[in-house]
Amino acid sequence: MTMQTTEWAYLRGEFVPLPEATISIKTHGFLYGTSVFEGIRGYWSDDKETTYLFRAREHFERMLRNAKLLMLDSPLDLEGMVATTTELIQRNNYRKDAYIQPRLYKSGQFIPPYIDGVETDYCCYTQAFGKYLDASKGIKVCVSSWRRLSDNSLTPRGKIGGAYVNSCLSSSEAHLNGFDDAIVLGEDGYIAEGSAMNLFMVKHNTLITPTTTDGILEGITRGTFIELAQQELGIEVCARRIQRSELYDCDELFFTGTAAQMVPIASVDHRTVGSGTGDVGPISQKLKDLYERIVKGNHPAYEHWLTPVPALAGAGTSS
Repeated sequence: MTMQTTEWAYLRGEFVPLPEATISIKTHGFLYGTSVFEGIRGYWSDDKETTYLFRAREHFERMLRNAKLLMLDSPLDLEGMVATTTELIQRNNYRKDAYIQPRLYKSGQFIPPYIDGVETDYCCYTQAFGKYLDASKGIKVCVSSWRRLSDNSLTPRGKIGGAYVNSCLSSSEAHLNGFDDAIVLGEDGYIAEGSAMNLFMVKHNTLITPTTTDGILEGITRGTFIELAQQELGIEVCARRIQRSELYDCDELFFTGTAAQMVPIASVDHRTVGSGTGDVGPISQKLKDLYERIVKGNHPAYEHWLTPVPALAGAGTSS
């Protein structure tokens, strides 16, 4: 059976072929970064012929909360966002893991850099998506010279389009200096997060992570790992301020995020973490294995976190 090759997106209230999903160069969201977005993963199951969207509702709920930061009035409610995403996944029919990026943006086309009274639109696209970083071995990271944005300048609490220039600067600095990614400090010098991921540290069998007022995104995957550590593994979790030097003598260290999922860190600023072998630490490994079971629909106790999207025979793309 020959499959269709058209890939679809959602823009201005309708499904359109991806090449036609374009905006004007005068668009306010393009000119000034006035948008909020989400990243959602879809996990394909060959056995069940189904894509499982992981915690999609929580992502859309956060986006609607973040919309208040930029006075974005969404044309879709929560149910509408879930429904259009489900249809997009079915239309594109990747039959492999996917990444979904919905976005609310200021769609007005004029010059003044203010946000009140500027109209809003919603768009969404999907793509087949595998690994963001290689999680089979630990990665090498550095502490970036760039600092995380402060809450009183452009809050990292929201996934604001323009704010991600800050992430680009820190991650590119790391790459150009031979590292895989970066850890970023807040303006006060305490640990915030990775370039675009939350951070966890294991020390003396306690899972430690920066607080939600340390200049971090309140990550949904972060919250997932906290819940799993406490309820499934009985591990103590502590949210507190972390000093840079603590990264150098901890037992385990890893990033979490929708795109990254869970990525262990083998070294920071050329100092090895834990055993220094690059192997995933024991607590990190247990959490990683548990997370991978859940997102693939293989842990019945957490099915409420999944939105199943059955594949439609003969629809979508074969890419």
